[in-house]
Amino acid sequence: MRTERNLTRRLDRVFARLDREPERPAHIDMPRMSRHRVVLFSATLAFYLAIVWAVVTTSWLVRLDWQVMFFRPYQQWPEIHAFLDYYVVLGQRGPTAVMVAAWLGWRSWRQHTVRPLLTLATSLLLLNATVGAAKIGMGRLGPHYATTIGSNEMGLGGDIFPSGHTANAVVTWGILAYLASTPRARRWLSALSAVTSLGVGLTTVYLGTHWLSDVLLGWAAGLLILLALPWFEPLIARTELWLFDLRDRWRTRRGGSEPAVPVTPVALRPLGTPAEQPAPAREPVSPTRASRGLAPLAPGPHTIRSERTPVTPAGSRRPPHADRVPRGTNQPARPLTGG
Repeated sequence: MRTERNLTRRLDRVFARLDREPERPAHIDMPRMSRHRVVLFSATLAFYLAIVWAVVTTSWLVRLDWQVMFFRPYQQWPEIHAFLDYYVVLGQRGPTAVMVAAWLGWRSWRQHTVRPLLTLATSLLLLNATVGAAKIGMGRLGPHYATTIGSNEMGLGGDIFPSGHTANAVVTWGILAYLASTPRARRWLSALSAVTSLGVGLTTVYLGTHWLSDVLLGWAAGLLILLALPWFEPLIARTELWLFDLRDRWRTRRGGSEPAVPVTPVALRPLGTPAEQPAPAREPVSPTRASRGLAPLAPGPHTIRSERTPVTPAGSRRPPHADRVPRGTNQPARPLTGG
């Protein structure tokens, strides 16, 4: 019995959390561009530029790229190849965007706000614009298409620098931590997104699809987008207000296009009462009491008391008498007996 009660209580808690909140929660704060965040953004931007400069100048980082490529990790540990082939999907744009958008869509419906979805859309647009432009602008070839040993393979028409899988993993899973409503959830989700994106980046190096420097630049690119999101919060808020205003105007226009139906006031009456008859009194009166007080006042023929038999749901309380004759009729004379 105790186990069933505990299970019932847990299920009630789960369904209570799944219920839609009556209004938008007021305790959820929007991140602001604080001084600490500005410092982190500046440091990450400096790291980003340092990686680009190290690759462009063919420094020690490019030599490390070639050493890792010749090491061929996928041949050193072939037993984990099958697992990492599936794990790297956590960095692909399509599957991860669908999963995160489904979660944030449910959260938007529950909290009566579209800010989570707008924030995700903004981050993905920034990711496509910045990382896509860097890929096309630098045109670096990947390890499988390298032409000259020891070169940086820049400007040859490639599109792998920075790593899109890594940057997408940082942004897509990091947006969950960015939108967390409590500090504890934000810490746990930040750690989870960091581990996930780190694993995705190292998996691309293991599979030989990216240089190690590609992964480093992808981490920096994704982190820059997350750190810069507070600058776009006013735009997200204005877009949300515009969408709600557009929805209200559409509802008003849709409601105004329908023909108006005239409303006629109708007197309410209890169920089962005919329309032409007045509603009965609220307190029911017993048949005997009503017949005593109202019978002489009502017009029409009336029955005498002897003709009325009180009836209850169980039937008549008076036993039938065959020799009983209604009062007022001519009765036969009774024989007189002498005594």
